[in-house]
Amino acid sequence: MPTSSPSRAVIVTGCSTGIGRATAEHLAAAGWTVYATARKLESIADLEGKGCRTLALDVNDEASMQAAVSAVEAAEGAVGVLINNAGYSQYGAIETVAMDAVRAQFETNVFGLVRMCQLVLPGMRRQGWGKIVNLSSMGGRFTFPGGGYYHATKHAVEALSDALRFEVRGFGVDVVIVEPGLIRTEFSGTGASGIEAEAGDGPYNAFNADVGRSLTAAYEKGPLAKLGGPPEAVAEVIAKALGASRPRARYTVTPSARVLLTQRKLMPDRAWDAVMRSQFKTPGKE
Repeated sequence: MPTSSPSRAVIVTGCSTGIGRATAEHLAAAGWTVYATARKLESIADLEGKGCRTLALDVNDEASMQAAVSAVEAAEGAVGVLINNAGYSQYGAIETVAMDAVRAQFETNVFGLVRMCQLVLPGMRRQGWGKIVNLSSMGGRFTFPGGGYYHATKHAVEALSDALRFEVRGFGVDVVIVEPGLIRTEFSGTGASGIEAEAGDGPYNAFNADVGRSLTAAYEKGPLAKLGGPPEAVAEVIAKALGASRPRARYTVTPSARVLLTQRKLMPDRAWDAVMRSQFKTPGKE
């Protein structure tokens, strides 16, 4: 039977930098009980001074996930809000990326997210209230060349969230997808460094190198960079979703996301492919 005063304690994954850190700070300042998490506690120690409680949590480690959720449930009764933010980008031509790297990408971006949902849902169902916010991307609804594996994980997040939203609504649990566009964080540097490792000798050498340059330029100095935004923009949207009695299924953040999603929706596949060929080197035609 649902409790009369459900826990609204928040777990945010991936708080060492960027969106996770900004979200934890923003929600704590707004009065939420926030448990900021990261693999290394020392990377988020300063968040305690900003009103957050901190926990070690590695979404690639079952024992770590169980321990974090159990700690919050012991203190609060249940996890009221889960914000699945932890993730990173793996870029490179499909043929060139090692399978270990592919599995690692899905382990963090998809399987860790799913397992966290599984762990918090029993407590949410018991109290008859809960909110799960899954960080997807504008790239969950279209694909850039060289980003197949990253985009695949975000497409998976979209599908899983849509299914989960239907499955748990009757228990009083809302599921929300947040789709950021270009956000100025360390994320772009991580993606660029990853693709540099793939850009050795071979038929995709020039392509991979070009994707790396394009990724860096898009976040730092390209036309789309002007349509991006800071991590705080995502934090504000997440807070808005949490405060809504009937949150939307999807929230798009930044003008870059709105522009590109509209373009992709209006373009047939051939037209989209033609635009991509104008922006990226075509492997085999270098």
